[in-house]
Amino acid sequence: MLFHLLFYLYPSIKIMNVVRYITFRAALATLTALLISLALGPGLIRRLREFQIGQQIRPEGPLSHQTKKGTPTMGGLLILIAVVLPSLLWADLTNPFVWMVLVSMLLYGVIGFADDYLKITRKRSLGLTFRQKMALQIAVALVLGLWLLWLADQGRYTTQFSFPFFKKWTPDLGGWYVVWAMLVIVGAANAVNLTDGLDGLAIGSSLVASGTYAILAYIAGHAKVSGYLDVPNVKGSGELAIICGALVGASLGFLWFNCNPAEVFMGDVGSMAIGATLGTVAVVIKQEILLVFVGGLFVVEALSVILQVASFRLRGKRIFRMAPIHHHFELAGWPEQKVVIRFWIIAIIFSLIGLSTLKLR
Repeated sequence: MLFHLLFYLYPSIKIMNVVRYITFRAALATLTALLISLALGPGLIRRLREFQIGQQIRPEGPLSHQTKKGTPTMGGLLILIAVVLPSLLWADLTNPFVWMVLVSMLLYGVIGFADDYLKITRKRSLGLTFRQKMALQIAVALVLGLWLLWLADQGRYTTQFSFPFFKKWTPDLGGWYVVWAMLVIVGAANAVNLTDGLDGLAIGSSLVASGTYAILAYIAGHAKVSGYLDVPNVKGSGELAIICGALVGASLGFLWFNCNPAEVFMGDVGSMAIGATLGTVAVVIKQEILLVFVGGLFVVEALSVILQVASFRLRGKRIFRMAPIHHHFELAGWPEQKVVIRFWIIAIIFSLIGLSTLKLR
């Protein structure tokens, strides 16, 4: 909104030319999101306490977590507000990719909200069933995939697949691109959701990943830079750097309240929305494979759960003391703060590995 208003004043007011630059607007979106988070956070936390919206703790979890029972949850609502509002203010609202990512974030946020709400009303740590959750996630991802296919039919997108390190191997997936998009988006949403288990862990890791994808989105939308780095140029995708920037600011603001000891938890309404946002951005800019590197910590967390379940069902034995893997290290004697900070370091390393691949093509 502000972007269109301020740019309308150009060329009458020459300085307004600065709003043309994505980097400038991404920085403003980041600051706006941070300020919104810090301003609205205390009030939202008070409201959540008044409505007795407290976290339910798994009884089989680490004993230290039982003291967190009743801590306000569904704080992810703050993240959604702090991302959506700056995006509407500073992004080009005529860009279909902007609306696609925002719709993805909001719809997955609704799914997470429903899951959190059921946990609270039932006063137990289980909300939607696994099948219900997956059905809803797949349905939303299907809509997003078909949206991309529709844009491809209009000549505004391409269903070609891009694989790092193989410059000339860009097969056109056609209708199968929908399935591929669904796999990435649903996988990302659940991976971030599984990482959310310790104070500050998921939001800190998301901050790193969203900052990295802000850079990747800018590169993908810039014809010269993407050509130089030999990565797919997706016209218009640079605007997604503004949404990613807003997510960075919102993450910083939420971390202010979510660091140990947490005043509020993001809940599924936040973790699913963040994961879906990262997955959708990755699909749009054709950097889905890099999500495995940039979001490597999320992948490790998800794999630890898959391996734990598979091992127990096939052999009757567990690989880890508890899954996701951050609980394994807690039960091994690591203090919660140590697990979180070390996992943040790992997230940064994964992110740097992802960025380094840009010069290895």
